[in-house]
Amino acid sequence: MANKPDIVTLQELDAFDAVIDARSPAEYAEDHLPGAINCPVLDDDQRRVVGTLYKQRGPFEARRLGGVWVARNIARHVEALMQDKPAHWRPLVYCWRGGQRSGSFVLWLRQIGWAAAQLQGGYKAYRRWVVQQLQALPPGLTWRVLAGPTGSGKTRLLHALAAAGQQVLDLEGLARHRGSILGAWPDGQPQPSQKAFDTALVHALRGFDPSRPVWVEAESRKIGAVQLPESMAMMLQRAPRVLVQAPFEARLALVLQDYAWLGRDPQALAQRLQGLRGLQPGEVLQRWQTWALRGELPALFAELMRLHYDPLYQRHLARADAVAQTVVLPALDEATLAQVAHQLG
Repeated sequence: MANKPDIVTLQELDAFDAVIDARSPAEYAEDHLPGAINCPVLDDDQRRVVGTLYKQRGPFEARRLGGVWVARNIARHVEALMQDKPAHWRPLVYCWRGGQRSGSFVLWLRQIGWAAAQLQGGYKAYRRWVVQQLQALPPGLTWRVLAGPTGSGKTRLLHALAAAGQQVLDLEGLARHRGSILGAWPDGQPQPSQKAFDTALVHALRGFDPSRPVWVEAESRKIGAVQLPESMAMMLQRAPRVLVQAPFEARLALVLQDYAWLGRDPQALAQRLQGLRGLQPGEVLQRWQTWALRGELPALFAELMRLHYDPLYQRHLARADAVAQTVVLPALDEATLAQVAHQLG
């Protein structure tokens, strides 16, 4: 392996047994290559100190201190994570842009005897590739969009389609958000960063067979704090829509089930409703906040659906291309959804 180059491109990722992210934990948490493990050569505090030292006293002083920390951290990672790796193990290491952090790690690993390599351009090159893929991949797929008002069972029907063997893209699952003012995930689960969402989206898109349709829910360009790429939003706007309808009582029951967790903190729910200020009359918003504080969720969500979500959906539907098919769900139970998914497939 000695004659193999130790700098490789993104096209060679599959040739390696492991991908190591040598950046700091904060950089890794924002986004990283799929499947990469974080083995920082400098932790967040060390990186900050070295950066400050570089600016104030120059590169030599920064490297003298940083070199000690890098050596200690690499040794710790090798001892903790790599003692069981065979001689033929091939790790790929990257940092921000293929510089000293990943280069130092690769040098150590190669000295031990592993055929380690450094990713050319590092994460920065990977990020450029992700942005390119986000524009190139969506137009090459055939999309089928599930549309319908809040509570009509679109997400559950999407999961039923997946269970029936159809190709499905769960954008709300990737974004960890339902895309509405009350759409945050339960128990304070945070959304991914925009970069992490982009990475997950590219990973999903690359797994689809272009010869088969991909089912997805109708979404706005923005899902909580993250945004769809322009090409994706355009394809969803133009794709054939399957309009999902269900009785209001069934929709309300589904919404109360999905959003029941909001009732655990009435003050927080009332505060969330503040996001509708300017969109609803003041007396309506005050009534909704009173119901939230009292825990009267059936009345609250019934009016939210009738006065806010349903009119909002109708406006979105009017801006979309024509509906190709309408599916009426008499109920939203598992058996009904499975039957409809089979018919759509």
